[in-house]
Amino acid sequence: MPGVIYMVLCLLVGKELAEYFLFYWPAEKERKSEGNFCWIFWPAAFGTGTLAVTWLTYAASWIAEALLDTDRPLLFGNIAVMLLAACVLGCIYWRRVHKGICPLGKRLFRTGETEKKEGLFISDRESFQRETLFFTILTVFVTWMMFYVFHIKGGVLYSGFTVYGDYAPHTAMMRSFSWGNNFPTQYPHFGGEDVKYHFMFQFLAGNLEYLGIRMDFAYNLISILSLVGFLMMLYGLAVRITGKRAVGIGAVILFFFRSGLTFFRFVLEHIQSGDLWTVLQENVSFIGYTANENWGLWNFNVYLNQRHLAFGMLIVCTALWIYLDWVEAGDRHTERGVVWIRDRLFTGEAWAGRHAGQALAVGVLLGLCSFWNGAAVIGGLLILMGFAIFSDGKLDYALTALAAVALAFLQSGIFMKDGNMSLSFYWGFLAEDKSVLGILWYLLQMSGIVFLGLLVLVFFLNRMERMILAGLLIPTVFSFCFSLTPDINVNHKYIMISCAFLTIFWAGAAAALWKKRAAGKAAALILAVCLTATGIYDFVIILKDNDEMHRVSVDMESSLSKWLSDNLDSSDLILTPEYSMNEVTMSGVMMYCGWPYYAWSAGYDTYYRAGIASEIYTTSDQEKLKSLAGQEGITYILFQEGMTFEEQECREDVIAQTYPLVFTSEDGRIRIYKV
Repeated sequence: MPGVIYMVLCLLVGKELAEYFLFYWPAEKERKSEGNFCWIFWPAAFGTGTLAVTWLTYAASWIAEALLDTDRPLLFGNIAVMLLAACVLGCIYWRRVHKGICPLGKRLFRTGETEKKEGLFISDRESFQRETLFFTILTVFVTWMMFYVFHIKGGVLYSGFTVYGDYAPHTAMMRSFSWGNNFPTQYPHFGGEDVKYHFMFQFLAGNLEYLGIRMDFAYNLISILSLVGFLMMLYGLAVRITGKRAVGIGAVILFFFRSGLTFFRFVLEHIQSGDLWTVLQENVSFIGYTANENWGLWNFNVYLNQRHLAFGMLIVCTALWIYLDWVEAGDRHTERGVVWIRDRLFTGEAWAGRHAGQALAVGVLLGLCSFWNGAAVIGGLLILMGFAIFSDGKLDYALTALAAVALAFLQSGIFMKDGNMSLSFYWGFLAEDKSVLGILWYLLQMSGIVFLGLLVLVFFLNRMERMILAGLLIPTVFSFCFSLTPDINVNHKYIMISCAFLTIFWAGAAAALWKKRAAGKAAALILAVCLTATGIYDFVIILKDNDEMHRVSVDMESSLSKWLSDNLDSSDLILTPEYSMNEVTMSGVMMYCGWPYYAWSAGYDTYYRAGIASEIYTTSDQEKLKSLAGQEGITYILFQEGMTFEEQECREDVIAQTYPLVFTSEDGRIRIYKV
């Protein structure tokens, strides 16, 4: 199947890129035990290879559309890139075989001028067997969850209640590539304009569907690989930082179950009201006492509906792993206290570049990810900024940031007519009380001990761990001080990024307590309950609110979807009700105004279009109807039986008198008029 071949090529290309990123540059010392390196290498290979090959496919397809004026640009783009990748890999493997090196089973590891062959990066086979079992169970669990909330059965797509709102624009974008010709790329829920929302993850899923993989398998496959890959790297980072495999496993477990006071307050309230058991059985909604917490802003649901976030964090992990060399170099200096801090800030060694080539390569890697998940890139750069404060080689950090930002601005200039991100000061995030004490109380309610507990935990960390911790907290500080988009809720991703990595330190604390006597073990259990109780209950809600009774369904064999795909192209603009996820959005057409929140939060002027759409649907003046439709470039108008728009009665009779009817659905509910 072409889609499978495509993903295999991504992995093989990524293997070569990962060798370059992770091995080519000489390490300054033999690191302490980092565990079995395969759990870092192969996720990095998947991430870098997918990033490179998918961007090449997108660029080749766009060029094919522009030069050949074809309605099948993905065909030419895929053929060109897959042939190119096969030829390049073939040349690399031929050279290795010619030199007597096994092309796949051996790696080139350069340290100074010496070269040594490494096998499968398994330094401890006994632990490797246990890790393999753990990651197999993890992969099965993640696979089950991804398909539980998003799958096709009997020709019908089922999407759970907690996730379908995000899947609506994502599936529309996928179909705009697999069924459409979305070059230059537009945002399907606000067609006729540029694209302000990162879309490359959806392009990859759409391309895989085009190559023959069913939509749910395509979307879930790359989601599973991204999330499991990120968790493997989280495990690897935990082992490298703490030297303990148990901490890596604990960090992965804590990742799924968030901390917070929410569940404890919820239980206390319902014990007092005497209905706790009934409420626990009947409730199917996320609980929360802070602003929008009941959306599921802080729990594992975020990684189910924002699938591209895990991919972005996988790339960020690759960058952090590389720059830990710089952090460790800074930690090796023997000075202490103020003298050590002074030397990290005001000496030539602290600022001089160490590996400029690798720094630029990491910047390119992060920059290319900006239209996969911009929040992850910003979060990653903020963490690296924290690392830079206490590291030597600050010039390298600056080069990485410069390359990443330059590439991000280049892509924004290509895809956006005007940027949707402008940095502005916004104090307090979602805290109702914007005072310092109010923000601290908000953090305690929202995250439990995760942040405030660090004030105690920091005294038990060594210097390098404190250096890393400082960097990991900067995305959270940023989220409480600045805004980049019209919707401040978007800043929750920066806090989620911090929380994901902070699991390393809290897993380390639990592991350290468990080594103590009975009192320590009891404290470890109490700590584990405090860190996971709210998240466990949230997980129960995810299961309940995405079961068979709580799903949105879309007919994937709809004649309406097929007609729209066959008769409209990316130059057409169809006026519809404010649809979220249905047979129209699944056709991949460009809608004049889909569900407004998606476009508004991305930076589009939805109020203007909603006003125009309301006038078109409700006017009794044919000339005004013609004028508005022509002015806005609308080429089709869809009318749904019994519809209203912005709570106003719609006038199909005026539309029918003005334009010809070109489609009627089988049940007669949907009628489409050609302008």
